[in-house]
Amino acid sequence: MIIIDDKLVSDELVNEAFVCDLNACKGACCVEGDYGAPLEAEEALLLREIYPRIEGFLLPEGRAAIEAQGTHVPGEEAGDFATPLIEGGPCAYMTRDELGIARCGIEQAWRAGAVDFQKPISCHLYPIRVSRLLDYEALNYHRWEVCSAACSLGEKLKVPVYVFLKDPIVRRYGEAFYEALDEAAKLLKD
Repeated sequence: MIIIDDKLVSDELVNEAFVCDLNACKGACCVEGDYGAPLEAEEALLLREIYPRIEGFLLPEGRAAIEAQGTHVPGEEAGDFATPLIEGGPCAYMTRDELGIARCGIEQAWRAGAVDFQKPISCHLYPIRVSRLLDYEALNYHRWEVCSAACSLGEKLKVPVYVFLKDPIVRRYGEAFYEALDEAAKLLKD
């Protein structure tokens, strides 16, 4: 376990390898699962506000699901929020590219300059899952069979989880946190 400020970081983020392989998984993390992507309260409110600028990037069935359920729904835990699902399956914000790979419609809108919000931080950080423990945030590695190709590619390229996820870690916790994590990782490896 690595402790940085009020964050508990699992050693697995340093010791395990991971590089998304969208050609292999086809974006299954946007399609599979029992719940939508976890949302922070601020993100849930923001999605309501920016939805008119995102909806043109979504599939018709995604727009229909959002029209029926709202831009966000209750999450797994009481007081949590999540993205809505299309008929209990894919995320309502999912779209597909020309190769049939699932992509985030929110991120597509961000890339096009339609919104300033890239995508939910839980999606950006995946396979890191963040949980709250009293005065700490715990950053843990979430294993999911749909990501087996990402684990294999990460092993082949020798890229630790935290290195692959540098941008979202910096987005969420800042450059100083990432640098401290990188230093701790180097000490663990020695």
